[in-house]
Amino acid sequence: MPTAPHPQSTDELYQALQENRRRPYGRPRTVTAEELVDAAERFEEPVPLVRALLELQEAYTYGSEPRKSPVVFARLLTLFDEQPDVFDERLRHTLFWRFKWVANALRALPEIPLAGLRQWLTEMRDRYEKAGLGLQPYYGQAYQLAAHVGEDTALAYELWAGRARTRLSDCEACEICERALYHLAAGDDERALRVWEPVLAGKESCQEEPARSFSYALLPLLRAGRTDQARELHLAGYRGCRRNPSMSGEVGRHLEFCALTGNEARGLELLAENRSLFDEVDSPREQFDFLTGVEVLLRRVELLGHGELPAAGFAGRTWTVAGLRAEVRERADDLAARFDARNGTTAHTDRRGARLERAPLLDALELTLRTRTLDDVAPAVPAAAPAARTAPAVPESLPELIARARELDEQGHPDARACWARLRTLVAARGYAHPDDPAVGPLVRLRADLLDDEAGRAREKDEFADAAALHEEAAGLYEDAGQPGHAALARACALLAAAELPAQDAGTAQNSDAGDTRAQGAGDAEAKVAALTAAHASMVRLHEETPGLTPYQEARLLRLRATVLGMRLQTSGNEEHIAPLLAEVDLLHTFATRHGIDAQIAGALLLRATTHAMTGDLPAALTGTDGALDRIEEHGPAWHLPRTLALRGRLQLGLRNAQAAYTDLTEGLRLAADWPADTVDTSRLHSDLAGACLHLGRPDEALRHLIRSAELDLRHGSRFDAYCTYSNAAQLSLDLGRVEDCIALLDSVLAEPDVTAGEVDDRLVAQLRLTRARALHAGDDLKAATAEFVALAAESAGWDDDPGSHAMIAAETAVLLGESGEFGRAREAADQALAAHAEEPRYEQLSNCLRELARLQAERQGPDGLAGARAFLADAGRIADEARAAGYEAQGRPLDAALAYEHGRVNAYAGEYEDALTALEKALALLGEPGQDQGHAGEWAECVRLAGAVEGIYLERTAPALTRLDAAVSRLTALGHTEVAEPLTSLAARLRDEE
Repeated sequence: MPTAPHPQSTDELYQALQENRRRPYGRPRTVTAEELVDAAERFEEPVPLVRALLELQEAYTYGSEPRKSPVVFARLLTLFDEQPDVFDERLRHTLFWRFKWVANALRALPEIPLAGLRQWLTEMRDRYEKAGLGLQPYYGQAYQLAAHVGEDTALAYELWAGRARTRLSDCEACEICERALYHLAAGDDERALRVWEPVLAGKESCQEEPARSFSYALLPLLRAGRTDQARELHLAGYRGCRRNPSMSGEVGRHLEFCALTGNEARGLELLAENRSLFDEVDSPREQFDFLTGVEVLLRRVELLGHGELPAAGFAGRTWTVAGLRAEVRERADDLAARFDARNGTTAHTDRRGARLERAPLLDALELTLRTRTLDDVAPAVPAAAPAARTAPAVPESLPELIARARELDEQGHPDARACWARLRTLVAARGYAHPDDPAVGPLVRLRADLLDDEAGRAREKDEFADAAALHEEAAGLYEDAGQPGHAALARACALLAAAELPAQDAGTAQNSDAGDTRAQGAGDAEAKVAALTAAHASMVRLHEETPGLTPYQEARLLRLRATVLGMRLQTSGNEEHIAPLLAEVDLLHTFATRHGIDAQIAGALLLRATTHAMTGDLPAALTGTDGALDRIEEHGPAWHLPRTLALRGRLQLGLRNAQAAYTDLTEGLRLAADWPADTVDTSRLHSDLAGACLHLGRPDEALRHLIRSAELDLRHGSRFDAYCTYSNAAQLSLDLGRVEDCIALLDSVLAEPDVTAGEVDDRLVAQLRLTRARALHAGDDLKAATAEFVALAAESAGWDDDPGSHAMIAAETAVLLGESGEFGRAREAADQALAAHAEEPRYEQLSNCLRELARLQAERQGPDGLAGARAFLADAGRIADEARAAGYEAQGRPLDAALAYEHGRVNAYAGEYEDALTALEKALALLGEPGQDQGHAGEWAECVRLAGAVEGIYLERTAPALTRLDAAVSRLTALGHTEVAEPLTSLAARLRDEE
């Protein structure tokens, strides 16, 4: 099936070729290139055919289809021989350049005899000599053949490396890599790294570099002890080659690097991301390199005892690590044997063996923010959170176990969970015999206990409907067992769970507008308040109507009554709900004190403190928490200490005492390790600690706490919360300039099964992708960033309930398209942003976007781009007018002043200097004279500098320009802005020198 309509003219063909070049290498691009060759042949003109064939050969070469590349080149060579005048200088240069591509393709095919490879090099040499071209490129290919075969390369290397470069030599980066690999093969890591330095430092690059060099340099860097640099190059280099069929060997070396640095779990993750390479790579040499790297990883995982883990492999079946390793080993061994048979050496078998026998270079190297172990990726048994605490001893005797579980449950002790879990297993087993013991009671009561515990765990997971149903079922069983007090408690818990349902179940209409959504949100809150009020009334009646309650049961009911009113206040924020809540808290405290129930006394004190916090009285809340902490430290229960310290830490944060908050939260986290993982919300503790660290100016520590918080949420099944926290961590890492860390983190999160399956909230996933796109842009990967922004803009166009977000995404997309020089597409994206802005204004963001687009177009296109640039500025002017009418105040520069300045800059780029100066004068008037504010002074100074340059350099009015600049320098210096004045002083000096 054709991928695009056939071009009807050569102009359409050239346009189609240009569009195809924007696509990533792979089958879609290759198929289109094949179709365009067919279309070019119908025009009966040689030049369009030559261009189409060149595009097809490139698609085959970088799409890892080496068998087809030489065939296409043979057609080009025939055309050149028959019609040399068709080839202008550029086409001729390209043709001779691609002799090297063919040599490389033939080396990759073990079925091509060695004599055939040498014959091709002879053909290349003869052609170059006949054309009067230097032979350094030929000797470069001769050296690469010698290195591939495994011959003595010393002479071949000198014949190549000792010659001067020509216009047809490989680029500097590629030649640097080959020279470094020569020294690496000789065992001289130090010299190889010295040679590589310009590429590793980013000074030399090309289409394949520096990703290729990065992959080879990883292990030498580790052996040299340069672990930080190896980590950085792994992150940047892997991104440059992932899922790329023509760089599958590089992917294999990154997998090997993971295996040798204790990052086997990351290796399996990257293998899954590159699963398509098993089937898409048609180059035997690339297959050999890739499969050997895969086997290094799988061998290491199997040696660590995880051979049964699932692994991503060849299509058509599921694989375990052990099964895939066996398949990979057989295929890679066969490829090595075929190459060695062709070459008449054992080089490939020897190189493969050396890689497989290499021992790990480090026990553990933290490659990414999200460090994972093989236990974390095991699907069968979720990894438990590590804990320093020894598991509680569980009584062996069944009656003792039941009694112990109930005793601990009455105390609210965290170890009750372990007892109930053991009992649940015993009761569910075949042949379970319930003790005939009056102290234990009937089986129906035990079943009620287990249901009640299960209901509590469901509520902790926010599964309120299940929790309510289970509590009701437990209440019925308690009644059957003659336990009315326990039945009342279970029903009260069911009331609380059911009251939480409206907020959970109230969905948001996908096609409603923003106003409808806000109205619905208010309605949800009212419904929840009503439900909580009704639940409290029912609890009070239940309490009054249930006779024979024990003190423990009555205290629990009072605690539930206070809790439901606390939730009502939290939902409503209504001052009228404060007094009833405090009254219930006082009842609980008085009752618990009278009966000496320590856990409920502590609960009452904490409820009172949180009530003050909810009402905004943080000092009172802190005083109350201090009192609760003193009471708990003296009388217990000890398991309340981490939670109380966590509360006090959050209050200290609210009172801007970050150091005190950090101290409390750190101590709370330390004490939490003494109790089962579900006793304290350690994820929240880590999250709060991140906030404290940010206030203390310790962002790297904050980042670690955010990642830990997210991992804990993920482990405990709170995946939405986990992804939100990952999003915050990614943004923080981007803000810190840790671009590669940000991208690697998001790549890992976006590869989670529920994300790829579309089971996670689409807006949250879009936010993760948006942050990743911004990180790609910050990392100078404009092509990838633009592609992601274009996709996000298309998706967000359907967000009818959130046009403001679409406006911002489309605006950013437009700027990136402008940076790519695609001003037609940028105009379309800007128009989308303007349409969305009309529904939900984003004045400043749209103004910034349009001004930047105008600057880019004028700067790139000069006078030819002036009309388009002015159109962008006209739109920005309308937005400034709308903002002024709406009373909007920009957070940055005033929109009118910024617009006038951009008019000046755009006109200057286009050579319209009088208009530029007029606009800059207007901008200066709008900005007003500078004062003490450094930012405003800087904006004013830049406007003066540009006006001075336009006036003095381009309009050649030196005297007034100097007057302007000298006055500005005096003004700024008097205000103490000497640094801001330096560019003006430099410009004035230049103008005086040129007088």
